[in-house]
Amino acid sequence: MNAIEITEFGAPEVLKLAERPMPEPKAGEVLIKVSASGVNRPDVFQRKGGYAPPPGASDLPGLEVAGEIVGGNIDEKRNPFGLKIGDRVCALMAGGGYAEYATVPLLQCLPVPKGFSDVEAAALPETFFTVWSNVFDRALLGKGEGGENETFLVQGGSSGIGVTAIQIAHALGYRVFATAGTDEKCRACEALGAERAINYKTEDFVEVIKSLTNDRGVDVILDMVAGSYVPRELKALADGGRLVIIALLGGAKAEVNLNDILRRRLTVTGSTLRPRPVEFKAKIAAQLKERVWPHLEDGTIKPVIYKVFPAAQAAQAHELMESSLHVGKIVLNWGAGA
Repeated sequence: MNAIEITEFGAPEVLKLAERPMPEPKAGEVLIKVSASGVNRPDVFQRKGGYAPPPGASDLPGLEVAGEIVGGNIDEKRNPFGLKIGDRVCALMAGGGYAEYATVPLLQCLPVPKGFSDVEAAALPETFFTVWSNVFDRALLGKGEGGENETFLVQGGSSGIGVTAIQIAHALGYRVFATAGTDEKCRACEALGAERAINYKTEDFVEVIKSLTNDRGVDVILDMVAGSYVPRELKALADGGRLVIIALLGGAKAEVNLNDILRRRLTVTGSTLRPRPVEFKAKIAAQLKERVWPHLEDGTIKPVIYKVFPAAQAAQAHELMESSLHVGKIVLNWGAGA
């Protein structure tokens, strides 16, 4: 099969088209003929040598795919969505998605939403699993001191994670705010459901959030920046608020006032999804199928795809990812070959 290899750690051009043996599914895994692969920030980190795949995972980059189940080991007792050979699915992976064929645990597969192309479906798993796990399972949006009226801020609202978080939270009835780096990106966030998007280059998001919430602050913040943002985010939280960190684009260290955390009952938490066990991811899949897939199928939530590249142009896709010019997702298409 054709695959995209990381020939050495470095710039995007280290991604090269190569031939690899077809992967063989293990117990509980299926073989997918891949039509499209999503591109994500962790792929960039892996290419640079800063995000190694978990033990036992493929060394190929790629954390999400869509395509057809063409083989594998389907245990009907552990098949919550009734999937079978020939079904179109999208899947979350620990690695190996940049290839014409991929193996993945059946429990990490979801049926392609009705009416979706494989390219659209490939844009779903990584961000949807990540957002649900962190915003709703970890930060418990809607279940804190603010109850059903809780509010939500997503940093980097125009990213793949951001456009997903905005849409899910909005579809479930929460007030949503976002930050982005240009006025154009801010308008895109508002079109997706953000009540107000804040240009972090020209506005102070703490001041804006305070003014929008009668000085209360928001209940949950989803952060991909960390670093110097953290103390400011704590100021933007309501009493009892939760800050959940999922990436460290602004650095891994922050100086915070622990007295504020104690006095105002704040929570600072974070997680990475990739190394978590299959059973953990299966629970997220079940929640997505129940709570989010209906909104995808009725058009309330839509994949936001900025650009689709032929798979052989993975290097150009990574260049675009690193430029941060995009709004939404970047996808590789294997449909017409690499």
